Amino acid sequence: MFDDFFVRAIVAGVGLALTTGPLGCFIIWRRMAYFGDTMAHSALLGVALSLLFDLNLILSVFFVAALVSIILLLLQRRGALSADALLGILSHATLAIGLVMVAFMTWVRIDLVAFLFGDILAVTTADIQLIWGGGVLVLFAIVYLWRPLLASTVNPEIAEAEGLQPEKARLYFMLLMALVIAIAMKIVGIMLITSLLIIPAATARRFSSTPEIMAVLASLIGALAVVGGLFGSLHYDTPSGPSIVVAALLLFILSLLPIGRKIEAGAGHSHGGHH
Repeated sequence: MFDDFFVRAIVAGVGLALTTGPLGCFIIWRRMAYFGDTMAHSALLGVALSLLFDLNLILSVFFVAALVSIILLLLQRRGALSADALLGILSHATLAIGLVMVAFMTWVRIDLVAFLFGDILAVTTADIQLIWGGGVLVLFAIVYLWRPLLASTVNPEIAEAEGLQPEKARLYFMLLMALVIAIAMKIVGIMLITSLLIIPAATARRFSSTPEIMAVLASLIGALAVVGGLFGSLHYDTPSGPSIVVAALLLFILSLLPIGRKIEAGAGHSHGGHH
């Protein structure tokens, strides 16, 4: 019925959505959307380095994104510049350096659009194994870190007092983000990874009375956006990344309509109000 590449893309995309849901919730709760963007932009530098030194693509993207997040942590501690100024500098600097490096490598044929906006045709069976393997790893880590992450999001001082080590939880969270960015690149592309993290989580927020429900709903909404976006991409011959984001956006807009409010009210009553 469908071509192999399309089935592969659906399987990979749904696997990806399951991990971006809970992570996206933390990005929204911690107000770290711009931070996620910075890490995603640094992925292009990872791509350039992997081509230059013939390294594994996903590993080099992961290491660069992780390195950028650690640099950010260290610079924020010094407090010389505001966090958003630092993010603005690092975000565009890594993207620009990556683009310049790729331009210099005339001996490499590279499809920049595929890296920036995703390419479902490029998804291989090995990618699926990696996305699901990495995804399961990320989900296990989130379940394991759920309490310290949530506590340090709500109140870092109390989390510290309870011995939950919020700084350590934050570092682990950043490493998980780096991993998801590395495995998401082929499906949605560098420029749009953050929207796949944020939009489903923002949609889920309206119908969730507890953080746990929001995380599960965000995954399901993300999976729905992936499937809808990929069908749209196939039907209208549009790039996969933007199509998935448009599908996610449509779901978000639907959630704002009066019918969404009714469901929201029902969720609020049945679980004793919002947290």
